[in-house]
Amino acid sequence: MAEYIPVKVQRLVLAASKGCCEYCWAPAEYSSALYHFDHILPTAKGGKSTFANLAHSCSGCNGYKSDKTHSMDPLTNQRERLYHPRNDVWTDHFQWSDDGIKIEGITPIGRATVALLQLNRNGNLNLRQLLKLVGLQPPF
Repeated sequence: MAEYIPVKVQRLVLAASKGCCEYCWAPAEYSSALYHFDHILPTAKGGKSTFANLAHSCSGCNGYKSDKTHSMDPLTNQRERLYHPRNDVWTDHFQWSDDGIKIEGITPIGRATVALLQLNRNGNLNLRQLLKLVGLQPPF
């Protein structure tokens, strides 16, 4: 059973996310899929439903992440923790490709997160290309 998330906490997470998935930056308003409150540290591993442990996540990222907190860096083949939207700065671990369409991991944490969550899956790339046509990609 899902843990109750107080409405006040939900609002804080939504405000911090700026209406986007906090992993792949897909804007919720242009998605046909549901968005979730991802427990960064899963409840099964002791995570709580607090602002410090919740991220706004698209269905794709939420599904690939599941209850995982670590993954392999494809460059070093070392186990790394995943990006933590409340503790990490996105631009410290990721950058946009020159065309602004792909997310590139620039640290072991970034690369492990890109690989596990498949941040450049086809649906995301297609959405980013469309958003770029109207000047909304990259989002920052």
